[in-house]
Amino acid sequence: MNTLYKQIPQVSKLLENPLIYAYLCEFFHEEIKMEIEKSLDELREKIRNKMTTEINYDDVVRNIVNRLKQKNKYSLRKVVNGTGTIVHTNLGRSLLSKQAIDNVVTVCSSYNNLEYNLELGCRGSRYDHVEQMIANIVGSEAALVVNNNASATMLCVATFGENKEVVVSRGELVEIGGSFRIPEIIKVSQAILKETGTTNRTHLRDYESATNEETAMYLKVHPSNYQILGFTKNVTNDEIVSLAHKMNQSRDKLIITMEDLGSGVFVDFNSYGLIKENTVKESVQSGIDLVTFSGDKLLGGPQAGIVVGKKEFIDQIKRHPLCRALRVGKMTIAALEGTLREYYEEKQAIKSIPTLNMIFKDANSLHKQATRLSKKINELSSVNSEVISIDSTVGGGSLPLSKLPSYGVSIQYKNLSTHLVEKFMRQNKIPIIGRISNEQYVIDVRTLCDGDEDIILLALNR
Repeated sequence: MNTLYKQIPQVSKLLENPLIYAYLCEFFHEEIKMEIEKSLDELREKIRNKMTTEINYDDVVRNIVNRLKQKNKYSLRKVVNGTGTIVHTNLGRSLLSKQAIDNVVTVCSSYNNLEYNLELGCRGSRYDHVEQMIANIVGSEAALVVNNNASATMLCVATFGENKEVVVSRGELVEIGGSFRIPEIIKVSQAILKETGTTNRTHLRDYESATNEETAMYLKVHPSNYQILGFTKNVTNDEIVSLAHKMNQSRDKLIITMEDLGSGVFVDFNSYGLIKENTVKESVQSGIDLVTFSGDKLLGGPQAGIVVGKKEFIDQIKRHPLCRALRVGKMTIAALEGTLREYYEEKQAIKSIPTLNMIFKDANSLHKQATRLSKKINELSSVNSEVISIDSTVGGGSLPLSKLPSYGVSIQYKNLSTHLVEKFMRQNKIPIIGRISNEQYVIDVRTLCDGDEDIILLALNR
């Protein structure tokens, strides 16, 4: 047994092997050394468990080279989204527009005026770069940007609801992806949850009966990732605002009204024939004090949590100690500013922001794209493809009932099961993520980006 251990090649000698040394053009010396050591550790384990009786130098080198072939420079990397889910939480949510990316590169590749007031020549606020723009677009008095919508909700509740009661309808005590639960957010904010109404029906009188001297906030939560149908009743923003005004006339401390919109859309989808989703502007116009939403869902920007509403309340939020802990950096601000500018002209936003562009793609162009891709696939040997009708989804907890008619291409290999095809595509150098529909591996063309078709064809040809 000791003889086998002694036959294990030295790391320094393996580093000099031409097949391994060639990878120095792709990886650092230390990275290659670590892969060699991992491979040799596996070999020692096999010797220890009596799983091998001989050591072949060429086999050792081959195993190391295979490891290096499968190794990627970065863990977070590009994938091809062929799922048809536009705002795919697992695949990075919204894609940034070219304008947003260009602005990030310009700002972050040099020094910038993140917290410097160029007009006065003194320290400035990082929030000044985007807050007025957001307020102008949605019609609010003020705005604030933090690192995500969960943070925005928590910060608002913590500012006004600490050790006081926050009234929420039982039908809006939601959980979304990543175990984000409204009851837990309220608890972490050191507020007291006061449930009212029932799962399917909540009336204005329920809010009124839940109100007492300890009530600090009426919180409405958009059930982004589900919808209750049938015998239902919800209280509108207008009703909540009217009740708060009525209650505040006889109280020393104000009851704040707030809505967690979740996705936060700026474009009226209903006017384009899609399912109605209240816009941020409509929520602000209802008179509600604070509205929170995400930056990387239907807005189509970077990860961010945005608060809009009354200036007096947002000013108080900015003074909360948590605000600094949840602030965003220069890359987020640059990407957000690059995204928001497009919304000054709605048609331009639909054209240039990938999330909106994918949502509004017409069926005819999608069919032509799928037909073209399927034809190219069928020209490859051992692969069969056909165009199929399929439904895309918006995703990201947005518009849960929406189905966007689309087209995909099915891919079948001779002698390979559907699940093996899925695994093969997923483990490509640039991973290709499709979906299995009716026992077929399918790529929905709606969510393909420029150049993705070539990546798919290269993978299939390989």
